[in-house]
Amino acid sequence: MTFDLTFIGHIETPFQSLGDCPNNVQADGPRCDIVLGSRFAQGLLGLETGQTILVLYWLEGVDRNLLIQHRGGRSDSIPRGVFALRSPHRPNPIAAARVQIEAITDGRVKVRGMDCLNGTRLLDIKPDTK
Repeated sequence: MTFDLTFIGHIETPFQSLGDCPNNVQADGPRCDIVLGSRFAQGLLGLETGQTILVLYWLEGVDRNLLIQHRGGRSDSIPRGVFALRSPHRPNPIAAARVQIEAITDGRVKVRGMDCLNGTRLLDIKPDTK
C-alpha cells in the first residue's frame, strides 16, 4: 500500500552535508527558516512568536532497511532498534522537531536548532500541545 504526501515547503539550515548536521534538535542552535510554499503560507495564521510547534519533515538519502543501529553511529554502543532512536535511517524517514517560533514573516517561520540539511522538504507544522 502506498500513500501520497504533499510537501508544503522546505527548511533552510546552515548544514550542507550530513557530517555538519547535529544528531538532535538544539534549542540554542543556529537560526533556521521553515519556508512554506505560497499556496500554504496562509496556513500559518494563528501561530505566534514564542509558541512551540512540532515540525515534520522528510529525510533524503537514508537507508530505509536499517532496523538495528548503534546510537550516534558509535560501534561501541549497545545495538538498538530504529524505533528506540532518532536516527534518520528508518523505514519511513519522517523526522520531527519541537521548536519555538522566533518570528513569522512572509510565509517563513524563524526557529533555532533544526537537525536537517539545507533544503529538506517540509511535511507539516502542528502547534505543540505539551
